[in-house]
Amino acid sequence: MGARAETLAKQFEAKADEMTKALGQLTDADWKKVTAAEQWSVGVTAHHVASSHQGIAGLVKTLASSKSVPGFTMDMLHAGNAQHAKDFAGCTKAETLALHQKNAADAAATVRALSDAQLEQSGTVITGAPAMTTQQVVEGILINHIDDHLGSIRKTIAS
Repeated sequence: MGARAETLAKQFEAKADEMTKALGQLTDADWKKVTAAEQWSVGVTAHHVASSHQGIAGLVKTLASSKSVPGFTMDMLHAGNAQHAKDFAGCTKAETLALHQKNAADAAATVRALSDAQLEQSGTVITGAPAMTTQQVVEGILINHIDDHLGSIRKTIAS
């Protein structure tokens, strides 16, 4: 909607494209290597990123509509991530790439639709943590989530 939202959407799309290219270059052997940071396979880590775009975009929508996330704790986040790792231990590169591309496009559209006023809305994301603005969630969670996990994947396949 606004210039700030467009800039953020483009930043996210650039990171998503970087992830797409990196995933496309992974070998079957790379896919099975275990990351030091997450202690998941590269494939599960990639699937985690791909599936998380949707949830993080939902969080962006929640904050943009002047709401907070009630009762969500870091323990809940870690438990959900651990369950995801178990549930998708056998995920394939093709399905993960498709999910990543679909969810990244949807998340970019969510960001692109935000007004400046919505970017300034703030609320609680994690119980006990300081409130965040919608823009902080886009930058600090949506965009950085790719950066963090892609860095872990790259470090794993380089070793």
